[in-house]
Amino acid sequence: MVAQDSALISFLSGGVGGIAAVAVGHPFDLVKVRLQTSTAESMNGSVFRIMQRTVASEGIPGLYRGVSAPLLAVSPIYAISFWGYDIGQRLTKMMRKDGDESPMSLIEISCAGGISALPTTVVMAPTERLKCLLQTSGTKYLGLLDCARQVYSVGGVASLYKGTVLTLARDIPGSIAWFGTYEIMKRELAKLQGVEDPSKLSSIAIMVAGGFAGMACWGVCIPPDTLKSRFQTSHEGQYKGVVDVYRHIVREEGHGGLLKGFRPAMPKTLLIT
Repeated sequence: MVAQDSALISFLSGGVGGIAAVAVGHPFDLVKVRLQTSTAESMNGSVFRIMQRTVASEGIPGLYRGVSAPLLAVSPIYAISFWGYDIGQRLTKMMRKDGDESPMSLIEISCAGGISALPTTVVMAPTERLKCLLQTSGTKYLGLLDCARQVYSVGGVASLYKGTVLTLARDIPGSIAWFGTYEIMKRELAKLQGVEDPSKLSSIAIMVAGGFAGMACWGVCIPPDTLKSRFQTSHEGQYKGVVDVYRHIVREEGHGGLLKGFRPAMPKTLLIT
C-alpha cells in the first residue's frame, strides 16, 4: 500500500510540475528548436534578441507557437517519468543480494533514472514530433489537430513516432545525468547544511540541486536533441536515417552544429528545474 501511495504521489507531483515547466520554458524551447533546424540570419544573436525578433514578426503568441502539444502531454510525460523512476528503483533493488536494505547507491539511482525514460518515450516521441513541426513550419498547420492529421496521413502511426530512437538517445543518458547529479548535489548540500537526511534540505538547496541536475542533463542531451529536432522536422526522404542526419550536419556545419540550442537550453532548465 505504501509503495502504491508513493507511486501515486510521484505521478501527481510530476504532472503539476510539468505544467509549470511548459509555461515558463516554452519560449526558450522555441528558440532552441529553431536554432537547431535553421541556418537563417534571423537566428543570429543572443537568445533574447531572437525572442525580440520573434515577437516583432509574430507577436507575443509567436513565442508560444506549438505550446499546445507539450501542454496537453506534459502532465502524463512528467508523471510517467517519476512513476518510471519509482519502478526503476524497485528493479534495481531486485538485483541486490537478499536482505540488502542499504540506501540506494548513486549508480542505482542513475540506472533508475535511465529506466524512467523508457515508458516516457511512448508519449514523448509523438509530442516532440508535433511540437517541433508546429514551431518551425509557420502557417502550414492550422493547429495541433491539423498537424497530427497531416502527419498521420503521410505515414500513419510510424510518421507520428518519427525520431523515437533519437528521443531515447537523448532521454536515457539525460535522465541518468539528471537523477544522478540531483542526488550528488543533495548529498553535498546536506553536508554543507549539516543535515543528515538530504530529504530535509531547505527549499533553496533543493532548487540549487535541481538547477545543477538540469544543466548536467542538457549538457549530455544537446547533440542527440539537435539530431532529433532536425530529423523530426525533415520532409519524407530528406534523410536516409539517423546516421545520415549526423553526417549531413557535420558536413555542412561541423561538429559545432550538433551543439545548436545549447544557449537557450541552459536558461530554460535553470528556470524550470
